[in-house]
Amino acid sequence: MDLDYQYAHDLIGKTIPTEVIKEIVTSLEMKITEETETGLKLEVPAYRVDVQRPCDVVEDILRIYGYNNVEIPTAVKSSLTIKGSVDRSNKLENVIAEQLVGEGFHEILNNSLTKEAYYDKLQTYASKHLVRVMNPLSNDLNVLRQTLLFGGLESIAHNVNRKSENQRFFETGNCYFFDETKRNPEHTLVAYTEAQYMGLWLTGKRVQGSWIHADEDSTVYELKAYVVNILKRLGCELKGLKVVAGANDLFAKSLAITDRNGAVIVELGLVAKALSAMCDIDQEVYYAEINWTLLMKKVKNQSVSFKEISKFPAVRRDLALLVDKQVEFAAIEQIAFASEKKLLKRVELFDVYEGKNLEAGKKSYAVNFVLQDESKTMNDKQTDAVMKKIISNLEKQLGAKLR
Repeated sequence: MDLDYQYAHDLIGKTIPTEVIKEIVTSLEMKITEETETGLKLEVPAYRVDVQRPCDVVEDILRIYGYNNVEIPTAVKSSLTIKGSVDRSNKLENVIAEQLVGEGFHEILNNSLTKEAYYDKLQTYASKHLVRVMNPLSNDLNVLRQTLLFGGLESIAHNVNRKSENQRFFETGNCYFFDETKRNPEHTLVAYTEAQYMGLWLTGKRVQGSWIHADEDSTVYELKAYVVNILKRLGCELKGLKVVAGANDLFAKSLAITDRNGAVIVELGLVAKALSAMCDIDQEVYYAEINWTLLMKKVKNQSVSFKEISKFPAVRRDLALLVDKQVEFAAIEQIAFASEKKLLKRVELFDVYEGKNLEAGKKSYAVNFVLQDESKTMNDKQTDAVMKKIISNLEKQLGAKLR
């Protein structure tokens, strides 16, 4: 390994005599094989697996020389910088953290190092994509995590074992990935990627021991509401997203929120029992994983603003729609908003019926439509025209019928 004297001086921030440098590296059992006016060529002992680059040698030199022997400079060098995407991401991360704390969550922070055994049987996060540690302290800390899930499960297990079964946790952190197909000897880091994620965990009771409310378990619907609140707070247009069935084997059953190109922004659902059992958790755990890096790109040009509540009342209309069993509510919602972009504010599903008195292969959706004109009170003629347009498009595109 080559060590340049000037490089060492610049990195340390002080000019150390060359004789002192040679004395220190020799005392650290590094053999000097060649010496020039500008530096040294060193042979590092095989057991020093932590010394891979010249900066590692400089660190050892500084450690022995003494940090306290490096004087604090009288001049400070600085450069002007402007706020960038990282600053905005950190700000929004704090905004969402405060929101989640207000909703009863506790923030957790887990080690990025985890154990390979968690990934042995997974397909979505296969062990072949793990970033491995060269000299792990133990088998429990031998790889970098691909998902935040397992750290949260360990935190839940710790609390459940201490009779604290009802938990709401969240964490923001980086996950790391390796792709063998991108390996390039000339560009070592090309095969490695990292991305920031936010994880939410729910387990136990949503309400317990209340005199006014019966005990109620946490559900995936509660978790979905928290996720939707996050997306709304960041100004992410829900109309431009798709909700599809998830295909992640972290979950027993899940749904994914994707953009129009199919990139998964959020996936949430019930954690697979086999994974919960690995952490000795017997109760159901609901988990949502948000791709924070991708989400920040989606809201890059979005700004959240507030305005006064309209003084003109909203109008509600209910429809009972008979559709094929494979038709999802998301399709109805998408068609409705495409039919009326200005006056239609919300589309809400409040009942699903399958059973007697319906045609074979059919089901009934009871849907509520909320219309509002913020400049005037809507009359029946205006409302009927909008609803007629929505019904017509539902009939044409989905074959829906009014019951």
